[in-house]
Amino acid sequence: MTDIYELIAHRQSDRQYDPNRPVEPEKVARIVEAARLAPSACNAQPWHFIVVDEPELRNQVADAVASRLLGMNHFTKQAPVHILVVEERPNFTAGIGGLIKDKQFPLLDIGIAAAHITLAATAEGLGSCILGWFDEKAVRRLLHIPDKKRVLLDIVLGYSTQPLREKKRKPTSEVISYNKY
Repeated sequence: MTDIYELIAHRQSDRQYDPNRPVEPEKVARIVEAARLAPSACNAQPWHFIVVDEPELRNQVADAVASRLLGMNHFTKQAPVHILVVEERPNFTAGIGGLIKDKQFPLLDIGIAAAHITLAATAEGLGSCILGWFDEKAVRRLLHIPDKKRVLLDIVLGYSTQPLREKKRKPTSEVISYNKY
């Protein structure tokens, strides 16, 4: 798929992966390169991406991402790749601009980079799911991330075994207007 609109239509949050089919390293490299090239406020690039594909460490990260209490994210054990997104400090211009305009530019920028990751994964024939609910302290400890850094997202990748689902979205009239609210 090379058409951006087709990629957008086919991208979904996949929660079932073939655990016996590893993701080729060259695909992972292209996906994180797509994230690296994402736009950011004042070109601050306030991110660091940690690719976890070593099986034992990947399972430990999956344990930190899953919640036994709430029964969430257990599917992450099947995913052969985790990409952890760590927030970095913005450059001076983006930092000052964010204070003046009361906007969290690093969070916006990381959202854009995450979209690049998931669309690139779709282009590579992979499924993905963006996760924000996890034990951040455990993830920091496992991956030797400094205590002062925030781990914002875990994006899992793999060969999905889920069929393409119809997207359930609000009607256009509720979310789009022209020239006024």
